[in-house]
Amino acid sequence: MDLERSLLRKVGQAIGDFDMIREGDKVAVGLSGGKDSATLLEALLLMQKRAPIRFTVEAFTIEQGKFTSSMEPVGEYLKAHGIPWTYFTDGPSLRLIEEKPGHGCELCSRFRRRAVYEVARMLGANVVALGHTSDDFCEALLRNAMYNGRLSALPAVTNSRDGHFRLIRPLVYVNEELTRSYAETMGIPVIPCVCSFRTATVRRGIRELLDEPGVKESLISAMSNVDSKRLLGPVAARPELVTIT
Repeated sequence: MDLERSLLRKVGQAIGDFDMIREGDKVAVGLSGGKDSATLLEALLLMQKRAPIRFTVEAFTIEQGKFTSSMEPVGEYLKAHGIPWTYFTDGPSLRLIEEKPGHGCELCSRFRRRAVYEVARMLGANVVALGHTSDDFCEALLRNAMYNGRLSALPAVTNSRDGHFRLIRPLVYVNEELTRSYAETMGIPVIPCVCSFRTATVRRGIRELLDEPGVKESLISAMSNVDSKRLLGPVAARPELVTIT
């Protein structure tokens, strides 16, 4: 299958480029109900069978009270394919909805991150895999530059603050067009979150920029090709240290 070959090539390249998965790792894949995380799970299960190293894969879902419908179809799909899955209802997140119904994305993300680490500990995992695509990386870069006044995006690999978990994003080279096509071809059930509808207007302008041919590829390349001397950082602020060529 061409889609599968393309997906595995890009995921394999990301794992190799950033040393994401190592011998003996136990990888917990955050299944959000969307096409991206579902595609990531399928890709890692295929990589597990073909990789020269041994690692295990499990899926988990954090219930924060924001899915548009029941996750039962997802559970049935995973069970039918023999994929271990943990469905974790996060009490603090549900109370957050009741106590602060107008809370923003940042607070919700903080609650989700705490719950993710709690589940990872429970599963005995040392790696948490997240389904951010190249679209998400590019969007984060532009959003931070245009609205937050800083040059930053998403890290392909990072560690939790306590150092217990390695967080990886193996879809860094995979765009949403591929994940959408793959999920549809595989018949993977998709359960959206209400947040995807609320933030649609905020993201639309940036996504229109990213839809221009070649833009996403160039931005992904730019994130690993940084010329700090031509930015307004500490070095660039000292003219005697900058040589213009």
